[in-house]
Amino acid sequence: MARSSRHRKRIRRDRHGRGLRGPLYPASLPAAASRAEKFDALVLDALEPIEARWRTELTKLDVAVDDVPDVPADGSSVPPAQDDGVLHDGAVPLSRLVPAGVDRAGLPTRARIVLYRRPLEARAKDPGELADLVHDVLVEQIAAYLGVEPDIIDGE
Repeated sequence: MARSSRHRKRIRRDRHGRGLRGPLYPASLPAAASRAEKFDALVLDALEPIEARWRTELTKLDVAVDDVPDVPADGSSVPPAQDDGVLHDGAVPLSRLVPAGVDRAGLPTRARIVLYRRPLEARAKDPGELADLVHDVLVEQIAAYLGVEPDIIDGE
């Protein structure tokens, strides 16, 4: 009898039966933010000085963040028909510039830059390098959107 009761599945609980008392950090502290939330804040910080300088030209442009790019089942990184507007690092897209157009319902869409969080994070060794990489990618894509050289966007 004692042996069979030992082998029964035991309910796991902490030593005093109180469970987790609450979040490790209060939501108001930066340490409580997820990696995705920290990346979103990093993108906004990188976009702010560019947008301040080019506000009127960027009124019809949206910036979005996606975790990973859509990769077709055949393993190619981007279908050839959609390759324009993609900023690559090797075979992996880091971002995509989606031009304004019309959606499936016939409604107009705005131009959009999509940054891919996981590929960008994988290429950065530390948070400072990630911030620089995000800034460089945004400058490249905004320059492509406006049809100017990246040096003009980054300017003094």
